[in-house]
Amino acid sequence: MTIGLLQMDFLIPESRSLKDKRRVMKSLKQLLHNRFNCSVAEIEFKETWGRSRLAACVVSDDSRHANDQLNEIARFSANKHGVELLDYRIEML
Repeated sequence: MTIGLLQMDFLIPESRSLKDKRRVMKSLKQLLHNRFNCSVAEIEFKETWGRSRLAACVVSDDSRHANDQLNEIARFSANKHGVELLDYRIEML
């Protein structure tokens, strides 16, 4: 069994308040969960308007499949309106 963890750092350029940021991030988290059936949570920068760090987690019996899925999640997130993907890292546990 392989647990894949993806951490993504985002810039939210149009955010003018925490309410704006939370609206954008909630939408992205829901999209990721629905499309990829992964667990998603905001893990850092919770009180910062223009930044966010999300973690996405998948479980698989094949590490290559988990890695492919996490890379696809990162690509999908990079193309979403309202956020800019600054950096991401993948860990296999």
